[in-house]
This record gives sequence, structure tokens and C-alpha cells, in this order.
Amino acid sequence: MTDIDKLLQEAKPLYFKRKRSRRIGAAFSALFACCFAWSITFYSSNKTLSPIYDIYNDEIYQAELGSIIEDLGLPVDEFGLLLV
Repeated sequence: MTDIDKLLQEAKPLYFKRKRSRRIGAAFSALFACCFAWSITFYSSNKTLSPIYDIYNDEIYQAELGSIIEDLGLPVDEFGLLLV
């Protein structure tokens, strides 16, 4: 019995050290995943302006990422495509 007790006493600090390092690793992994998801959301939400030209190639106005078809007053679906 005493041999088992000695082994348990010897292994106990190593077990808790490994358990603690796994928790810290999981916390840093979760933090990294959250930061990565936030940065993807932040950079993908920036709207770019694209010029719209009429038939004479004169720039009419800057359109944000929207549907030009919808701006013309035609029916569109949820993707901004012409509804047939």
C-alpha cells in the first residue's frame, strides 16, 4: 500500500500541472479563435464604392455594395438578383 501511496503523491503534482497547462492552452486557443473571427468579420464588413456609368460612360454616382437592379425599381430576391 505504501508504494502506491508514494506513487500517487509523486504523480499528483504532475497531473495537476498538466491539467493546468491544458486549461491555459484551451483558453488561449479560444481567445485566438475569437480574435480571428472578429478580424474576419471586421475586414469583410468594409463596404467598397464602385462607380456606376451611364450609356455615355459618364460617372453617375458611387454605389455601395447594393443591388443596382433594386435601385432601378425592379423586383429583386434576397441576393439582389432580378426576380422573374
